[in-house]
Amino acid sequence: MIDSPEAIPETLRERDQWVCWREEERDGKPTKIPVTPGAGGFASATESETWSSFEAALDYSETEHADGIGFVFTDDDSIVGIDLDDCRDPETDDVDDAALDIIERLDSYTEVSPSGTGYHVLIRGELPDGRNRRGSIELYDTARFFTVTGDHVERTPTCVARRQDALRAIHREYVQETERDTAAESEQRGSADDESPTTGAAGVDVDLEDEDLLEKARNASNGEKFERLWNGNTAGYDSHSEADMALCCLLAFWTGGDRTQMEQLFRQSGLMREKWDEVHYADGSTYGEKTIERAIATTSEFYDPDAGDDTADEIPATSSPDVGAADSERSRAYLAEKNQILSNRVDELEATLTEKTERIDALEAEVKRLTDELGTRGQEEEEECQGEHAATTSENSSESESSSLLGRLFDGRSK
Repeated sequence: MIDSPEAIPETLRERDQWVCWREEERDGKPTKIPVTPGAGGFASATESETWSSFEAALDYSETEHADGIGFVFTDDDSIVGIDLDDCRDPETDDVDDAALDIIERLDSYTEVSPSGTGYHVLIRGELPDGRNRRGSIELYDTARFFTVTGDHVERTPTCVARRQDALRAIHREYVQETERDTAAESEQRGSADDESPTTGAAGVDVDLEDEDLLEKARNASNGEKFERLWNGNTAGYDSHSEADMALCCLLAFWTGGDRTQMEQLFRQSGLMREKWDEVHYADGSTYGEKTIERAIATTSEFYDPDAGDDTADEIPATSSPDVGAADSERSRAYLAEKNQILSNRVDELEATLTEKTERIDALEAEVKRLTDELGTRGQEEEEECQGEHAATTSENSSESESSSLLGRLFDGRSK
């Protein structure tokens, strides 16, 4: 429940990008499940039809079906959320030095998280490329929702300020890979000299025609998955964008990271949409260009024709032709949560059905009782009417006999 909804910046309140959430236990841990305001079903951070206005979300959060509200980040705005976990002592209000440094440098609307042990900072900017999480610090800019409490931190601005320079610096210092991490990854992937100086991909010339490449991809061990994505099937992914990334990672592997061929192949797939050519970044990059760039950076191994068909058709477990282990885990978590919500909904409907069945049985019993009572009353009234009719008939008969007798007497006298 929001104690001070007026504390939430109007920049957020005026957007119809709100959901509710309720806390449920998953694998022994409390998890915040997004809920559609009003309807109560599962909400998705990529399906706008499950979002609502701030007012509608606020109203629904005050019912027993929700524990709070959340703001959904999209590509259509420049709002970025910085999630700082486990950095605040709710009893003493002591704050970690790192979190304090980030809050002071971002200098934008900040509030205490629902647990009271962290902070949420909201700014305007564009999230730099690269990883978006390290330790207890996580950055969001699209396809995620942020719990909002309205518990504004004093001495921080009441508006969502534009802080691109500060965001870039914080991302570099606190989130981006360190030299040690980079060295370790380079050692794991092999020498950096194997990368192409122009694309950042493997320096292997695959040189396959589109049809030959597609045939190899379809016949690989994960060919069924490739075929689904190629045909535009996004099942198992949180959003269309994640499916785009998954297909691009597969294409990156099979093309050796050839951007031009990846581009022309993706345009032939069932995932192609208008958004692909839309400019979404300050440097003028389109959504499609950036997706390809990230897919190449994510893919650690590429198809090598010289290695032979046996290894070519098997994408190594250490490579990243998919969205990665984290995304797969998130997909599984998403499906598990959705299944649990659907299961709970089925239980609720079954309980409601049981109540209605019992009510119907009670009503039918009442109808039968009333019908029997009406039948008994009808029979009594009929018997009463029959008795009255018999009495009337008897009286009429007596009167008739008297009339006949008098008639005969009078007739006799007249004679």
